[in-house]
Amino acid sequence: MEEMNLKNYAYIGDAVWELHIRKKTVFITENAKKLHELTTSKVKMDFQAQLLRELEPILTEEEKEIARRGRNLSIPIGRRQNQSEYRQATAFEVLVGWWYFHNSARLSEIFEKLEKFL
Repeated sequence: MEEMNLKNYAYIGDAVWELHIRKKTVFITENAKKLHELTTSKVKMDFQAQLLRELEPILTEEEKEIARRGRNLSIPIGRRQNQSEYRQATAFEVLVGWWYFHNSARLSEIFEKLEKFL
């Protein structure tokens, strides 16, 4: 498979993570406002940054390198106040996107490990 730009991995990783969360929240309530609240609480920057910190001890060297490169991507001007968390969340999304394209078994394993935080 052709290698992709890290920003594109983050883009797809964001979508994959949100879909994963939505698949869980739709079984919790039928209330649209509550669905939105439940979903956004799990796809926001600080939560994703926390998840990456939880995953770091089990990442392979290759995954750590991908996360490092994801953290070093340029930051939009509007996100510069929360630079550290934004970088961590971006690294998380890059990894999710990378696993989605390159290692779906690892993605499933990671999602399973993150269940206790959801």
